[in-house]
Amino acid sequence: MTEENPQGTPEPEGSGEHPFQFTDKRKVNSSGEQARPTEPAPASESTPDEGAAEQDASADPLAGLDFEPTGDAAEDAEVLKAKAEAAQHLDALQRERASFTNYRNRALRDQEAARDRGVQDVLSALLPVLDDIERAKQHGELDGPMAAIAEKIDQSLQKFGVERFGTVGEEFDPTVHEALMHSTDADATTATVNLVVEPGYRIGDKVVRAARVGVVGPE
Repeated sequence: MTEENPQGTPEPEGSGEHPFQFTDKRKVNSSGEQARPTEPAPASESTPDEGAAEQDASADPLAGLDFEPTGDAAEDAEVLKAKAEAAQHLDALQRERASFTNYRNRALRDQEAARDRGVQDVLSALLPVLDDIERAKQHGELDGPMAAIAEKIDQSLQKFGVERFGTVGEEFDPTVHEALMHSTDADATTATVNLVVEPGYRIGDKVVRAARVGVVGPE
């Protein structure tokens, strides 16, 4: 006959064959104190590598994104690119225009200089003929058809900018006159031309030949 539970509480099932056991899983260190259970690391803490990645992401929030701009952003990028190309083309065009302008001006100057040299060469070749015509005119031997021809020659030379100079009474200028003879006069105050042996010719400011003259001056 089994004994009844004096307190009248029911026994747990299976208490006869497999009694209830309690296991203390706490660890005891060498000093006899109980070790505290290991607490899990807070979820907010992170490793150094993860912290560096977070800093990089905060520095450039779009660094990790992989996409092409679309919509208004793509149109703005195309507009900026087109403006940059247009500015480059405009700069190149301006440079070419300046280079062409310099070339054109230089070519015009070269053409003008070549023209002057050509006229000067022709005038130098005609000087003996022009001197003969001038002597005949001074001696009154130039009349009739020859006078008309001489007038046409003078007109043709004027079209090319050829100027004849050297007349009696001009003040002597050593830059344009070549004194072949010199005499003195008590009444003279300055040196002047009193005889023109051969007139001078110039083209603009270029003296092709100085006038060969006789000069009279003060004593």
